[in-house]
This record gives sequence, C-alpha cells and structure tokens, in this order.
Amino acid sequence: MHNLVLLIVCFLAGVLLRHAGRLPGTTSQVLNGVIIHVSLPAVTLLHVHNLRLSGDVLVMAAMPWLHFGLAALFFLFLGRVLRLRRSVVGALLLTGGLGNTSFVGLPMIEAFYGSEALVHGIIVDQAGSFMVLSTLGITVAGMYAGERPGVGTIARRIVTFPPFLALAAALVLIPVEYPGWLTVLLARLADTLAPLALLSVGFQLHAGHVGGNLRNLAAGLGFKLVLAPIFFLFLYGGVLGLRGLSVEVTLFEAAMPPMVTAGIIAQEHDIEPRLASLMVAVGIVLSFVSLPAWAFVFDRFF
Repeated sequence: MHNLVLLIVCFLAGVLLRHAGRLPGTTSQVLNGVIIHVSLPAVTLLHVHNLRLSGDVLVMAAMPWLHFGLAALFFLFLGRVLRLRRSVVGALLLTGGLGNTSFVGLPMIEAFYGSEALVHGIIVDQAGSFMVLSTLGITVAGMYAGERPGVGTIARRIVTFPPFLALAAALVLIPVEYPGWLTVLLARLADTLAPLALLSVGFQLHAGHVGGNLRNLAAGLGFKLVLAPIFFLFLYGGVLGLRGLSVEVTLFEAAMPPMVTAGIIAQEHDIEPRLASLMVAVGIVLSFVSLPAWAFVFDRFF
C-alpha cells in the first residue's frame, strides 16, 4: 500500500508543480531523460540479471505485439462504422494500441506485485512495447502523416535506445555474478524510477479540450482500459490456460493506460494532437482506479 501512496503523491506533486509554475516547462523532458538514461537501465541491469530464460519470456514479449494488432483491427473497424477521419483512427491506434508499460507500468507492478515482479514487466516493456513502438508504431505514425521511415532509421532508433542497450548487456551478464557494491549501486539508482516517472507524468498532464473528442476518447479508453485486458485474460488465462506470476504481470501490463511516448509521437506528426493528449492524460488518471480493479480480478482468477 505504501508504494501506491508514493505513486499517487508523486503524480499529484507533478500536477501541482506544473500549475504553480515553480519549475520550467522543460522539466518533464529532463526527468524523462534521467529515467531513460539512468533509472530504467539500472532497473534492467539489476532485475534481468536474475532472469532465467524460458517459454514464459516469449509469452510476455508477445502480448504488446498482439495488443497492437488487436487495436488495429478494432480501430480500423470502428473507423468504418463511425466514419471517423483517417487522422482520428491513426491517433486512436497509436495511443490505444500501445500501453504505458514503463513509466506507469513498472512503478505500478512494484506497488501491487513487489520488486521481484519487475523483471517480468521489463521483458514486456523492452521486448514488447518498446519494439512495437520503434517498428510498427513509428511506421504507422509515418503512414498517417504521409511519411515512410526507412528500415535503417528504425534499426538505428532501436539499437541506440539506452534501455535496450542495458537489456542486451543484462542478458549477456546473466552468468556473471555482480559484486556487492554494484548490486547496491544499481538498487539505489533503480529506486528513482517510480517517483521520477510519476512526477514526470503528473507534470505532463494536459487535460486539453474534451469538446468534440468525447466519443472518440470514450472509444479509445474503453478499448485500452477494459476490452484489451478482457481479451488477454480470456486468451492467456482461458484459452491457453496459462498461470503464474509472469502471466499475471503480463495481463496487468495489458491493462496499462496509453503510452506517453506514443502520444508524443502522434502530436509530433500532427495526428489529432488534442485527442492524443487527452488519451494519455485522461487514461493515466482513470488508471489509478482501473488498475487496482484489474489487480483484484487477476488475483482472484489466478
């Protein structure tokens, strides 16, 4: 419970600091830079070191890819039925198809499942969400903005991303025993992830303009926060009959709100920026209610 309280306090602190004007407008960019270059690599190096590769890894990594494919089918169909603008479909696909499995996901996993469960969230995030964002996400954004990023550009973005480099290093170092001082150092740096991430998310919160976007917002968040988790609960827990902490954490990641980075990409490509901003902001706020509910459901199911 104290971890959840910490997340809420940090989130509200970010919101209040933004409204108070005590910090510069670029604060969230600085915080995100620290998270990406320091906190997240430290978490990866610390927890992936104890990972034992098995079939569970494939199950965890597959979820974000299946999630994005499901979102494409859902929003393309919805676009035809409701006659949505092409740009609206693109914004919903990017934000509704990619979950915040890192900045919100990892702190929430630690709060509900403990630090030992972080390794499962890292696999979902790095081998799943990040790879989907860097390949399919960037490609879709380019298509809806009239661009087509090359294979070289996509590959360069992947291999130069610090958390991805940390993941590769952590996998190579699995057979190597860390010295005590390094474990302590990585643990201290990893502890900064949760407070900095939620502070950054709170600072970035933009309510935007709901008017004219309410129907699209409801459809996007209804899929992301409700329909997608139900689908994966049915697929993983029902059809495939999978059990265990790794599966439970994977389903919990499927219930995460829209990815902040996906919303930023949509805004940078001018793909319904107001709708994309609303999807991220409102989704994060609602997730403080929906995620505890899903954690309760998964705990009873498993």
